[in-house]
Amino acid sequence: MRWLRLVAFVGLLATVGLLPWWATAWSEEPVPKPTTPPQPTFVQDVRPLLKTYCFDCHNPSRRKGGLDLAEIETDAAAAGRDDLWDSVAERMRAKEMPPPKSKQLTADEQRVLTEWLKHAAESRVDYDKLTKEQREELLAGEPFSRRLNRVEYGNTLRDLFGINLHAGDLLPSEGGGGEGFDNAGATLFTTPVLVEKYLEAAELVLGALLPAGKKADPKFDAARRSLLIAVPDAKTSPRDAARTVLTAFLPRAFRRPATDKEIDRFLDVFEKAHARGDGYEPALKLALKGVLISPHFLFLTETPAEKTGTYPLDQYEVAAHLSYFLWASMPDETLIGLAAKGKLHDPAILREQVRRMVRDPKSRGFAESFGGQWLGIRPLGTTVRPDAKAFPEFDDELAATMREETVLFLDTIIREDRSVLDVIDADYTFVNERLAALYKIDGVKGSEMRRVKLTDPNRGGVLGHAGILAVTSFPHRTSPVLRGRWVLEELLGVEVPPPPPDVPVLNDRPKGADASLTFRQMLEKHRNKSECAACHARMDPLGFGLENFDAIGRWRTEQGGQPVDSAGVLPTGEKFSGPAELKKLLLEKRRAEFLRNVCRKALGYALGREIKRVDLSVVQDCVKSLEACEFHSSRLLETIVLSYPFTHRNQMK
Repeated sequence: MRWLRLVAFVGLLATVGLLPWWATAWSEEPVPKPTTPPQPTFVQDVRPLLKTYCFDCHNPSRRKGGLDLAEIETDAAAAGRDDLWDSVAERMRAKEMPPPKSKQLTADEQRVLTEWLKHAAESRVDYDKLTKEQREELLAGEPFSRRLNRVEYGNTLRDLFGINLHAGDLLPSEGGGGEGFDNAGATLFTTPVLVEKYLEAAELVLGALLPAGKKADPKFDAARRSLLIAVPDAKTSPRDAARTVLTAFLPRAFRRPATDKEIDRFLDVFEKAHARGDGYEPALKLALKGVLISPHFLFLTETPAEKTGTYPLDQYEVAAHLSYFLWASMPDETLIGLAAKGKLHDPAILREQVRRMVRDPKSRGFAESFGGQWLGIRPLGTTVRPDAKAFPEFDDELAATMREETVLFLDTIIREDRSVLDVIDADYTFVNERLAALYKIDGVKGSEMRRVKLTDPNRGGVLGHAGILAVTSFPHRTSPVLRGRWVLEELLGVEVPPPPPDVPVLNDRPKGADASLTFRQMLEKHRNKSECAACHARMDPLGFGLENFDAIGRWRTEQGGQPVDSAGVLPTGEKFSGPAELKKLLLEKRRAEFLRNVCRKALGYALGREIKRVDLSVVQDCVKSLEACEFHSSRLLETIVLSYPFTHRNQMK
């Protein structure tokens, strides 16, 4: 009982204010020290949540979206999946995962998962905190060479000889690689068949300028004179004349100074042909053909440094990278001249050249190559065609006009240094009489494309382009799914997994009990299935916002005798109806995603390879540059051209 008497005694002292300091400290509640809650770990805290809410779909047998989360069993394995956790965090922010109709995380569970995802992102290398030297070493990729693709090859022959015989069309088409473009070095293979095509293309061009046994076509006279700057005469031997021609031609073809050894190599080809009895022009033609199948012509080459470490590209290599980025063709005399003077490492000079080059008509090469692939309009009229019975007005001429609208539109954004946000919404476009009739625009006559001001807020931007609307439709009808997916992937950069192989095809001609359902009702019934709901909740609302446009881009208010329902509700709760409101939502709520995507696409195209995680710091620089200058397109291009991976390489040990 002693402890009871002690407690009573201490209490008595406390009531009269005589409690000693030591007793006060002993009797009072200890003040808790602030502590940091333990950081959630993957194995103990996160994986059980994934097992409860995700494993049913993302397991070894189902692998929905190609993803098996169940295979990630340790903290170490989770730490190596940065892209995956970025995607998970994005899907959670968009309220797309877990699917809306599935069991949802509690508030505490969501907090745990969010904290872990945030920690996973913060624990990576923070490129902003690296020293300048550390960041540059990571950004400078290894030196590599890549073959010119068929478009670049054709454009280069055009600018090299001054005539356009579309020789690149003889080459097979290349598939997209890297960020989805056909200039990715990893996919530009060289085969014996391709070499035969190069010989055929070289014969096409050289045969027009140096025809055997007949005079050249008068329309090629200027190009012929530019090539044949020397011919044999009483004072000039055939060898000396050929040397003069090759000495002038090789540096232009190789896009850099040619060595005497290289000139002599092709001069030997001329001499052997001439010695066997070939005339001057046939022998010269054979030597020139050798130039055109040389790797120095067919490839964009980068010479490795003699020592390890980071170093700037050669001046002529910078000139070539710049010209094939902005023109999809060879450098002109101005670029080569600046390279010869050693000025293409000067940021001010590079900015000046970007501005000059985008004002040149050859900048159309960027709009055609980059824009045509990014927005997916290249196949229109070939592998992608509306059904002839459903849309008899569609033909090759209209297809070409549709593609041309988008190319001219993008070229105008670049050449006039307009805002990149014009891609989503603008008050102008390009039409001729046929396309104007499709859009119900009055006062346009003839086949020539011209710029027109739009008064219909639904039509502006690429979402109102007939070509875009056609390539995102099925041959016989529109597809909200295809269009919604296109908006997500091509405009916002959100990856959408392919549908599971066991999901049945949606029947757009319902029978029986479903016969009275509209197409939208059929699609909503389809998306109620758990295996379909998650992706369709993201895609379908965006696609339905474009339902007022038919499969070739005409405006409509009815479909099958019923009013078109173009309303949509996103998983995040935003509501809209029709193209105009959809575009407004994209600009207000999804602008950051669009800017990040267009910057990533442009950088991937410029580098000719897939974007690595370290390159995302350059993407971030591009976004900041756009935001700082009212989104002018020139700032995006300048930031890319001045970036370290564009102008530098790292010679590894």
